[in-house]
Amino acid sequence: MTQAAEPELHEPDAAMVRRAVFASAIGNAVEWYDYGVFTAGAITGVVGTIFFPGDQGGTAVLKSLALVAVGFIVRPFGGAFWGPLGDKVGRRVVLAATILIMSGCTFLVGVLPTYAAIGIAAPVLLLLLRVIQGFSTGGEYGGAATCIAEFAPTKRRGFFGSFLEFGTLSGYVLGQVVVLAVVATCTSAQLSAWGWRIPFLIALPLGLVGLYLRTRLEETPTFKLQERNGQRPDHAPLRETLFGNWKMILNLIGIVILLNVADYMLLTTMPSYFTQYLHVSDTESGLIIIGVELAQMALIAPLGALSDRIGRKPLLLASAIGFVVLSYPAIKLMQMGNIFTLILGFAIVAFLLLLILAVIGSTFPAMFPTRVRYGSFAIGYNISTSLFGGTTGVVVVALINATGDKDIPAYYLIAAGLIGLLPILLIPETARVPMSKISADRKQTALAAEPV
Repeated sequence: MTQAAEPELHEPDAAMVRRAVFASAIGNAVEWYDYGVFTAGAITGVVGTIFFPGDQGGTAVLKSLALVAVGFIVRPFGGAFWGPLGDKVGRRVVLAATILIMSGCTFLVGVLPTYAAIGIAAPVLLLLLRVIQGFSTGGEYGGAATCIAEFAPTKRRGFFGSFLEFGTLSGYVLGQVVVLAVVATCTSAQLSAWGWRIPFLIALPLGLVGLYLRTRLEETPTFKLQERNGQRPDHAPLRETLFGNWKMILNLIGIVILLNVADYMLLTTMPSYFTQYLHVSDTESGLIIIGVELAQMALIAPLGALSDRIGRKPLLLASAIGFVVLSYPAIKLMQMGNIFTLILGFAIVAFLLLLILAVIGSTFPAMFPTRVRYGSFAIGYNISTSLFGGTTGVVVVALINATGDKDIPAYYLIAAGLIGLLPILLIPETARVPMSKISADRKQTALAAEPV
């Protein structure tokens, strides 16, 4: 992919980089705000009962988690549509479309009539919104990560890339905080009648802010350089993406299995695990998760900066090995019936996850050349997320209900850690390689690394 003589790539000024990082990260925040709301114990129970009447307790929670999971079924199709389109027309246009659809669907959940008002049409409409949202989300993460990576200076790509997952954490925390505020100010009757709608309605103004920021962005320097070189695809390069990069896509899928099993275990499964199986109150559960995630937010940028110095792979390997060795002890700490050991166990798993979160925004886009970067990332990421991420909560809760074994989360995390080890070892280290120099040839990529 490297040309013998190509125009010079001028890196944007610091203000443009900061704007691109914020505009990209806010989409991730909107996506995870939705998960934060949908998986909060107080909301899962209400949504499960008013859209699926007759369900109570664990069954209602399981159906609410299934609603989270159903959007993941269509995410690979969204990735296959939006990703190659972003490689053809540019990152900015596609990212503007995905954030508008995502936030709009979350908002519309907040105005849906309930089962009591329109019968079976209520859960059908809810399901339809989750599917549309899942399709749009299929193009969001890969595009946002690609945008940040292509704007960021090579020697600070880890630092700036970490803010993508800072958006994830801030969106999820905001969702949890909004739910806690609504629960604290509404009676049980008010929450069931109309209070549950408030968190969903807030998604629209968040999305409009993100839309405004994204429409004001320039196209990324790396994409513009490709245009000047005459390498921009004249059609969405789906075939080229799949057949020219399948080995690296498989590596991406393997790492994303670990990432998403851990991510969705902590952020979408643990709230219900705490309340249903460890008998922690909704409020206490929410406060624990918020506190640990605030600590993650404080540490993620320093870890991203560390990866600029020592590389991405040491942090990824430490995470995978840590999940294999420490997941079982961490879950056992959570089960001891003591709030302090529960927090400690949760914090251990959260830190292992943080080692991945800090570097994926800089690692995954750098696995693919510019011409097929968005599409390759989006397809691989969403196939893996669809099969192993969004289903985590449903599978884990169903297995616990079927077996009575509360250690299922530990087994799931250990398996994911083992799966993630091999592809982490196989991918090239790209910490000092300019995004415009990434090649489908691993040896060429390694030769393009800048000196320390």
